[in-house]
Amino acid sequence: MLKLISSSYIHRLNPSALPLGLSRINRILGGRFFFCSESGHGPDHAVDTQHKVAEETPEKESTAKAIEEKMITAEKRRYLLNERLKAMKELRLEIDALTGKFMERIEPKREKWPPCVLQVIDDELTKLQLLEASPSEFSVTHNYLDWLTALPWGECSDENFNIMRAQKILDEDHYGLTDDVRERILEFIAVGKLRGTLHGNIICLSGPPGVGKTSIGRSIARALNRKFFRFSVGGLADVAEIKGDHRRFIGAMPGKMVQCLKNVGTGNPLVLIDEIDKLQRGHASDPASALVELLDPKQNTNFLDDYLDVPIDLSKVVFVCTANVVEMIPNPLLDMMEVVPIAEERMHIARC
Repeated sequence: MLKLISSSYIHRLNPSALPLGLSRINRILGGRFFFCSESGHGPDHAVDTQHKVAEETPEKESTAKAIEEKMITAEKRRYLLNERLKAMKELRLEIDALTGKFMERIEPKREKWPPCVLQVIDDELTKLQLLEASPSEFSVTHNYLDWLTALPWGECSDENFNIMRAQKILDEDHYGLTDDVRERILEFIAVGKLRGTLHGNIICLSGPPGVGKTSIGRSIARALNRKFFRFSVGGLADVAEIKGDHRRFIGAMPGKMVQCLKNVGTGNPLVLIDEIDKLQRGHASDPASALVELLDPKQNTNFLDDYLDVPIDLSKVVFVCTANVVEMIPNPLLDMMEVVPIAEERMHIARC
């Protein structure tokens, strides 16, 4: 049995501390009475009960908040793990696709590829499988394998040492070419026919600008049935342009010779090195020394590009150089070449 206690004797209790039914009755009575049982518990007991409930409420709220935060943290962790698993699956599919692409390049011509190159490729493919958590290193390895498998290892075009055909091409492309220049170029091709190779023969076409040095080099390539590639070293002061960058650098690229082999698709092109008399010397590098390593027939059989870091056989490449002033060519390079001067012949062009 509950008794009503007037609010005039004690402070009014917080209605929220009462049970649901009693708080509703208290609101009906205007909040002027309090309830107590007939067991003798009066208003003081009600006030003590209210204080206990008020003390327990913050603890319950903090516990509930901690449980809620723990649930949210668990949901976030589960979401992050699912997303990471999804990314790993996508990366695995990408790695499998790249591995398949590289193997398609290798398998048809595996017997022609050098064993050292195949060993490096196998090691890099194994390394590629373990780089799921390192996107930057994955990109570096991918680019390296892309360059390494895109080179024409063991691929060469069929040469043509027909002297009559070469003379006809020179006459078609260069009307008015002097007899001594034509004869020297034909001798160059005849020596290659006699030896079976042009390895070690380097000619330098010298003369003022506009006399057709570059076009003569292109005609020689057409006469020999070789692919033609030209790059200029005028003003070059960085060895990395010839020998490539080290792979540890961001944005590293191989040198010009590796780019040449990839572009032409054969291992025996004719490479025209233009403006060799305008080489510069860098602060900490000497491009002339790198060109000596590139042109020297004793060294270019195992030419080492700093980016690929595997030996490349350039013994089948024919090098032709051009210069305006022979005296400006570095002596170590000049000693390796045979200079063929080309006079400025404009009389026949004016007569046409």
